[in-house]
Amino acid sequence: MPAGRGGPATGTLPPPTVPGGDSGVTESPVPRRSRALPWRTLLAVVGGLGTMLAFPGPALVPLAVLGPMALALAVHGQRVRAGLWLGLVTGLAFFVPLLSWTGTYVGAFPWLALAVVQALYLALLGGAAALISRLPGWPVWTAALWVAQEALRGRAPFGGFPWGRLGLSQTEGPLLSLAAYGGVPLVSFAVALTGTLLAAAVLGLVRTGRAGWIRVATTGLAAAVAVPLVGALAWLPLPGPSLTAGGPTATVAVIQGDVPRAGLDFNAQRRAVLDNHVQRTLELAAAVDAGEQRQPDLVLWPENSSDIDPYTNADAARQIDRAAATIGVPILVGAVVEGPGRNVSNTAIVWDPQNGPGDTYVKRHPVPFAEYIPYRGFFRFFSDKVDLVRRDFAAGDEVGLLDVGGVRVGDLICFEVVYDGLVADVADAGMLVVQTNNATFGYTAESEQQLAMSRVRAVEHGRTVAIAATSGISAVVAPDGTVVRSSELFTPDVFVEEIAQRNSRTVAARLGSAPEWLLTALGVGALLVVARRPLARRRAGETA
Repeated sequence: MPAGRGGPATGTLPPPTVPGGDSGVTESPVPRRSRALPWRTLLAVVGGLGTMLAFPGPALVPLAVLGPMALALAVHGQRVRAGLWLGLVTGLAFFVPLLSWTGTYVGAFPWLALAVVQALYLALLGGAAALISRLPGWPVWTAALWVAQEALRGRAPFGGFPWGRLGLSQTEGPLLSLAAYGGVPLVSFAVALTGTLLAAAVLGLVRTGRAGWIRVATTGLAAAVAVPLVGALAWLPLPGPSLTAGGPTATVAVIQGDVPRAGLDFNAQRRAVLDNHVQRTLELAAAVDAGEQRQPDLVLWPENSSDIDPYTNADAARQIDRAAATIGVPILVGAVVEGPGRNVSNTAIVWDPQNGPGDTYVKRHPVPFAEYIPYRGFFRFFSDKVDLVRRDFAAGDEVGLLDVGGVRVGDLICFEVVYDGLVADVADAGMLVVQTNNATFGYTAESEQQLAMSRVRAVEHGRTVAIAATSGISAVVAPDGTVVRSSELFTPDVFVEEIAQRNSRTVAARLGSAPEWLLTALGVGALLVVARRPLARRRAGETA
């Protein structure tokens, strides 16, 4: 708080006097910042853990605001150095438990290394938030900096890892609707803004003895309540939970064949995984013949449903031919394909019952340290687990727009659903498809967290999302984010649903990345204002 309104918010306490003489005996002053740092650190821990609980598995969605709120309170009026520390603590308290599934079968080191790297971005955010905490309107600028941090984290290094963005926690509640107007960045901004406004209200309440702070508290609380109210009103023109409204329908079958075992060696029996998906498809065809199921127009198999390259293995090709011919419609197969060169490709293949393999989509964003190892020799010094990835996956260069039996689908493979740009590239298709394999994460919250992303994407682009998972969670998500059908982990399942092929576009689809860039610019602009102040004072002193 600026000096002159009840005294400085930070600084040092005056030295206390001990009776015993005319002049008294003084003790060394204790910096108030030093005394306050432990409780501020505890507050940062609570905020990070609270926001983590908003994500699946706990999925306590309203708690997402605790991270922005607690961090804003912790860094308010602090120096940049303290802000860096408090942001790091928030990040560790958030990312270490959130990403625990990454270490399920590879040990603690890769998991903790990833969590620490992600937490460093929140450290930068904490330092920046401390720097601008004395600016008028700081709750808005701080919320914009959350978006800027997520934008940077989603791009660097190695293409970024935007898991755990605030907006991806909002699978329920009024803020989810904002995805249709500004995508995930706008939802993240709304969550962060609610939290920072609540922080402003708390700061006002604890200073009620000072003139004007009751008004500040009331204004901050009212503004915080207004944010979700705006989100609630934004639902009014959006589509409901219907799968069949908004365009001509197609009957879509989703196959979850399951795997012999969970873990890194889920595909040790690669033929068994392929056979599982063939068998479920044959069973579906029998149910169609018996009148127990509708005849599908296309069938969706998941990522890694054939880890045997059907282009080079005639037996694998025959089995897929058999399934396609029996069901009588094209199958979208997830396969590992040899090449280019010494690499392999994570490939979706449209397999026609008459003509065999046709159009393909190669995953454009292979996951670093999981599907390829950057700087392999360097990172081997830290963990020999890098050699579990024996051959690197090559990245595709074409978007996943595929015609499957006359139905135009936008295909995404596994983690690609978390990247705004990759989703936007295919969102003009009539429906979105996510082919995924989560067997390597066992019975963890990873599958639920990935499903949550698809729910937000459905609202963002006004499309039904069909998720085909090797071992779960497979699902069908309506354009309003409602989960219409879902499977259990490591349990074979088959869905058949009528799905409208929509051609309308949401505001978010039209705006593209503009909301993210605008909000990032607001946050960076606030930093530039603060950075210019010392320069302006220095120039004023030189001219005095």
